[in-house]
Amino acid sequence: MIYYKQKSVGYAQELRKSMTKEERKLWYTFLKPLPKKFVRQQPLGQYIVDFYCHEKALAIELDGSQHFEEKGEAYDRKRDDFLKEQGVTVLRYSNLQIAREFDSVKADILLHLGLE
Repeated sequence: MIYYKQKSVGYAQELRKSMTKEERKLWYTFLKPLPKKFVRQQPLGQYIVDFYCHEKALAIELDGSQHFEEKGEAYDRKRDDFLKEQGVTVLRYSNLQIAREFDSVKADILLHLGLE
């Protein structure tokens, strides 16, 4: 169990209400119907991951352009290091991958879930 700050819960709820179009596409057309349960905007420690499968300790992050700037990359490294220390595998996909390579993204997720 990874503990989180209680104030993260309210922020996570707001993030669920304002999902990006890429997050909505991945959630509604792929993750939600899977036999492995995922949750959206899950607090883990001081961070909130876009999608999380507790059974597999698997986090999925969708990255917009801000993640490819120096500050965003540094933050993501720190966050990924923390999650890895907690036993969580982090899969990262760009919004462009969701738009243009959706089948490849789905296949990669299935592979990590042991469903393919």
